[in-house]
Amino acid sequence: MPQQPCAFGVLAVQGYLDVRSTRRVRDELYALMAVHDRVVVDLAEVDAVDLTGLRVLAAATRYAEHRGRQVVLRDPAPGVRRLLHVSRLARAVRVEAPRSPLADLA
Repeated sequence: MPQQPCAFGVLAVQGYLDVRSTRRVRDELYALMAVHDRVVVDLAEVDAVDLTGLRVLAAATRYAEHRGRQVVLRDPAPGVRRLLHVSRLARAVRVEAPRSPLADLA
């Protein structure tokens, strides 16, 4: 019997998301998409990203959406957000709304 996808997976990326790391990130991302309906790519520890890294995220988003799944970016640094907008890839990927620091106080 085929395994049913789980609801949620997280890929935490650290350091640089660039041409040197995209193969590893892509492989891990697609492995998570194989078993999860929703994959969150946590970018909180990403120092820098280049266009190759952004393209991997956009391609994974398209791949997931064609299969009724979802890839969501979490906590991109301001520079990463800026590059998403400048490259116009912000329209191709989903970014979680920033969490309010006040949410921890409730």
